[in-house]
Amino acid sequence: MMDFLKIKSPAQDVAKERKSEYGLKNHGLKNLRVAYWNLPEPALYEEALFRREGIMANQGPLVVNTGKHTARAANDKLVVMEADSKDNIWWGEYNRPIAEEKFTDVLQRMQAFFQQRDCFVQDVYGGAHPDFRLPVRIVTEYAWHSLFVRNMLEPAKTVDECKHFVPEFTLIDAPSFKGMPELDGTNSETFILLSFKHRLCIVGNSGYGGEIKKSIFTVLNYLLPLQGVMAMHCSANVSKTDDNDVALFFGLSGTGKTTLSADPRRRLIGDDEHGWCDDGIFNFENGCYAKVINLSAEAEPDIYACTRRFGTILENVVCDKTTRNLDLDDERFTENTRASYPISYINNSVPEKRSGHPKNIILLTCDASGVMPPIARLTPDQALYHFISGYTAKVSGTEIDLGLEPEITFSACFGAPFMVHSPHFYADLLKRKIARYNVNCWLVNTGWTGGPFGVGKRISIRHTRALLDAALEGKLNDVEYREDKVFGFEVPKVCPGVPDKVLTPEAAWGDQEAYWAKYRQLAALYIENFKKFAEGAPPEVAACNPRK
Repeated sequence: MMDFLKIKSPAQDVAKERKSEYGLKNHGLKNLRVAYWNLPEPALYEEALFRREGIMANQGPLVVNTGKHTARAANDKLVVMEADSKDNIWWGEYNRPIAEEKFTDVLQRMQAFFQQRDCFVQDVYGGAHPDFRLPVRIVTEYAWHSLFVRNMLEPAKTVDECKHFVPEFTLIDAPSFKGMPELDGTNSETFILLSFKHRLCIVGNSGYGGEIKKSIFTVLNYLLPLQGVMAMHCSANVSKTDDNDVALFFGLSGTGKTTLSADPRRRLIGDDEHGWCDDGIFNFENGCYAKVINLSAEAEPDIYACTRRFGTILENVVCDKTTRNLDLDDERFTENTRASYPISYINNSVPEKRSGHPKNIILLTCDASGVMPPIARLTPDQALYHFISGYTAKVSGTEIDLGLEPEITFSACFGAPFMVHSPHFYADLLKRKIARYNVNCWLVNTGWTGGPFGVGKRISIRHTRALLDAALEGKLNDVEYREDKVFGFEVPKVCPGVPDKVLTPEAAWGDQEAYWAKYRQLAALYIENFKKFAEGAPPEVAACNPRK
């Protein structure tokens, strides 16, 4: 249509200024109308607005709607069954196989789909460590997705770097392209298809930016552990005075990774995805992807400020089209409203996105049963047991088909949908690193107290922060502990700044018998879940099953 009307888009004249010599024909993308190469943020704003992909809100954020999908389509990810990789892959619920010929069929139709269409190309890197970063090319149908990529991954910086960029992995994203389940063997018209042989991921029929982000995370989760690097679904921060006082926060979406790691008293390394090599911790990403529903300037000032900045993308946030004012409390589109912004927007972030080795590991669980203590000290074996188990509750909006009530789940490694190897493979890497660097391990409950969801209330973030501060500052090293009757981990009896009764969750229940019955019920779920991992689990880890 633009060709017919002789209309140029804002960046059309400079679309090839940062074009790589390793062109799109290498990916089977030919006869394109215009390919926009490595456009910077202002140009992508202009293109997104020109194409009516979103609107600009007060103070500059770009507000977009992701359409049908406002969360990840976890059931639509398929991995190509290939000779070179099939023996390394943890096949099952999260890594479902698809035949190579089916993948090729879908890819060829997608390549045909892009003919005589515009696309946006970003040449970027996954991973802040120079020895382990992965050169990635991401081709998108939407301009705002290209901006999202620049926020979330490290873009090539100079014209010369762009010109000589050669990707080692490629992702092609086309929200307007639908699969054909009856022909392709996909679960639905939406698909995320991953081929390690072809070093290629293709995504169709989803406008949710998180699919791009998590697909690259999945790739790194496969490649880096083969090099001895621990790949982790965790946030990380570090002391302002000691680069080896790093804290890792493992947890699923909604458990508090982003919120708890954005601590003004410590420096932020990253909010979601990291690697742990012999040099220390490094961020996989260039930015943050924070939930912003009900966000307040008082409780989360740093993240709140990012929702008022040029360069931030707000997904499915309600914005008045006349005044351009935001309403972060309105969940009419989804509870899973998101903000994507460069990590440099957080004032106390670490520019290098790297630091030393962890001193503390925190496993975050959102206990919807209301029975777990707010904090517990774990032995290394207990930490591995809870890492493999990955108990938490999925909160509404983070995956499609989730209702308002939290759904109790066990997600191995606190990120099973993104883990490609067996959980034991990751656990063995983690075990060796915990032992080598003498890391303290903690289980922190950010869920409910005084009763399950619907009866009790969420644990106060003020109390959670006080407990974490005490743990990270060593104030819980010498206090008195009690042994938990069910799990055997140690629970502090006192903590500075926290009422003693908060540390004994049974005291908040009106009915003690109901509390212990609920706790035993949760223990039974743990035991049943761990049966899936009994084969291959070290005896000392399996022995950490709760007591019946």
